[in-house]
Amino acid sequence: MPSRSPVASPSRISGAIDIVCNPFTPLEVAEKQVGVDDHFYEKVRVPEQARAGLPMAEYVAKMDRAGIERSLLVAVRAGDMRVKHSFAIPYERIAGYCEQFPGRFHGLAGIDASRIMPSLRELERAITELGFVGAHLYPHWFERPPDDAWYYPFYAKCCELDVPIMMQIGHCLDYQRDRILPSVGRPIALDRVAIDFPDLKLIGIHLGWPWTEEMIAVCFKHANVYMAGDAYAPKHWPPEYLRYLDSWGQDKCLFGTDWPVIDPERAMQEVEQLPIREESRAKFLRENAMQLFRLPDTQRPAPSTTATTVTAADPA
Repeated sequence: MPSRSPVASPSRISGAIDIVCNPFTPLEVAEKQVGVDDHFYEKVRVPEQARAGLPMAEYVAKMDRAGIERSLLVAVRAGDMRVKHSFAIPYERIAGYCEQFPGRFHGLAGIDASRIMPSLRELERAITELGFVGAHLYPHWFERPPDDAWYYPFYAKCCELDVPIMMQIGHCLDYQRDRILPSVGRPIALDRVAIDFPDLKLIGIHLGWPWTEEMIAVCFKHANVYMAGDAYAPKHWPPEYLRYLDSWGQDKCLFGTDWPVIDPERAMQEVEQLPIREESRAKFLRENAMQLFRLPDTQRPAPSTTATTVTAADPA
């Protein structure tokens, strides 16, 4: 779901961690690994020149301008490969991007719940051999809610490997008109999962919209449930989410773009303008992700003397 790229000046903030980033180079476009059709592009008003993908080196330059230190790249598993329009991005490709740009990317292992045993072995290899830092699940592509038994072996494996799993929570759009997916990701479906797997770190991405308050309620109830602000431009985030991340939920919220859905330069500029405390902003943009994914603290120098590096030590 590529975005319209704004003309943006460099962010004054550096050191941010984008926890939801999809590979969107000309290769993924050519291989039909983006999951949307022309009808969708027209619906969300994506200009034709923005649909061809962006070479990874150019995307890293975009991260620099945005003030994003690193991004978590998703090796997407979008549905049962025997079903029309499903697709999968190889783990090895994501590992290659991480190797090509050291310190800028970490991999996330997409879950293919239609192939349980082979996928469990692939997940373990991604974490233990390829250095991936977590798992990623698209429940709507498998047309089953997050608390379906299909996913339980993967939750158990994530507990065993001690890595978080993130998943799209909320509704989904009509990505392709000849296969419209059901919206199965109600936030309350995480309630049962969090009870059954109290050691599992669960992250509901996409704000849980339009059930954002329900997503906040599940985060409040369970110590092991978190949520991310991604896939929607920060200036449009619901006020209840802003109150949550700036107060009692400041340790439970993480930043993402879901690139190419939201341009990182736009996202960072709008986050900078949010009426929240600097302590909350620092946790949201960096510290919570660093702790949850146990990322190595190898922060790159700020791109200019005017940039503000986000750390937990910044004054509130």
